[in-house]
Amino acid sequence: MGTKLTEEEMRKALGLDTYAPPSEPSTPVIYISSPTREASVRPRRPSPALRVVLRVSKEFEGEETRFTYDAKTLSTFDAELQAKRAAEKEKFRYFELISIKRVE
Repeated sequence: MGTKLTEEEMRKALGLDTYAPPSEPSTPVIYISSPTREASVRPRRPSPALRVVLRVSKEFEGEETRFTYDAKTLSTFDAELQAKRAAEKEKFRYFELISIKRVE
């Protein structure tokens, strides 16, 4: 491989020696702006929650009512504690856990 090529010969071999002016596009060019931030945000699915059902009363062996609370956690222990705190805010003093179920 002892052939020495000049720069012009290399350009010609690669097809770079010919200059063609860019042609005008025949179809109109349409520029689309990027979507706004609001449009690009995916809609959120509702987060899973646990529904806690308690039997509560304000007096010992008094009138019992059902208290339902939806906790935004997947921990059953945390859900039960949150439900009891919410029941305490409603002035209930005695609690009995009935069920904890997953709600979507």
